Amino acid sequence: MPNTFLSEISINPTNAAILARWQALALPHAWLVAGCLFQTVWNLRSGKAPDADIKDYDIFYFDPDDLSERGEQQAQARADALYKDLGVHVEVANQARVHLWYPGHFGRPCPALVSAEDGIRRFLVLETCVAVRPHEVHAPNGLDGMYQGRLTPNPLTPFPELFARKVVSYQSRWPWLSVSRT
Repeated sequence: MPNTFLSEISINPTNAAILARWQALALPHAWLVAGCLFQTVWNLRSGKAPDADIKDYDIFYFDPDDLSERGEQQAQARADALYKDLGVHVEVANQARVHLWYPGHFGRPCPALVSAEDGIRRFLVLETCVAVRPHEVHAPNGLDGMYQGRLTPNPLTPFPELFARKVVSYQSRWPWLSVSRT
């Protein structure tokens, strides 16, 4: 199934362009993550354009040697320059520094993450914990649930009110999605 997933997410021309320029981005331990991936699959399953209603394209990387906001801003500037012609917002985040800003932004604690993959496995919805880079898929909870349209709260991020908001947002765009509590 990982090959099918890579093929399907590449039908979205923005995903394909981001991955085609991946080497030029030159970020350590980087992954294209989450919404632009699973939403592409859900769009295809719904008969929509592959890039319909995708708000942004997120890239996680991990650089424990530079926890500065300036370092992350420089990484963002590289991505902005590399992808400016795509006409979408590509957001870059160093997962090594999430614990520094997360409490102020979300009002909840976040442990220091040990890898970009650690950040990926903490998305609010288990089935959305997905990431790719050229020829590689990271899906710690597998891909079956995402393809089946299940939405399950992630025990690593036990924030029911935030999960409920995600569900409302997702089901407004893909009404066939179903909530699972297990």
